[in-house]
Amino acid sequence: MKNPDRVRVLKAAEDLAVEVYRATADFPKDERFGLVSQMRRAAVSIGSNIAEGCGLQGDKAYLASVHRSLGEAYELAFQIRLSKRLAFGSPSVLEALTGSTTSVCKMLTSLISALR
Repeated sequence: MKNPDRVRVLKAAEDLAVEVYRATADFPKDERFGLVSQMRRAAVSIGSNIAEGCGLQGDKAYLASVHRSLGEAYELAFQIRLSKRLAFGSPSVLEALTGSTTSVCKMLTSLISALR
């Protein structure tokens, strides 16, 4: 079992989820159950999977959780790109989200490499 307070990417994932919630607040109201919901769930799942993995026994189970987090991060990256094309939200905010998501992806990839 890992101490979640010592996993740096978990804090970054938490910050990303907060950014996503704030960014999607400005999306069209008719997207509340569409793209807004999808993006928020993906963002929350990134950190949730890491936290879940911290409570599992063994590096193999933890690694699987981190892999799921990386998949959710890539899903979120796609949703942000789609949001940009649809001109939902602020372009500068979406660009910042892209940077934060890329950063989390890099951290997750490094963690995966370290666990192998």
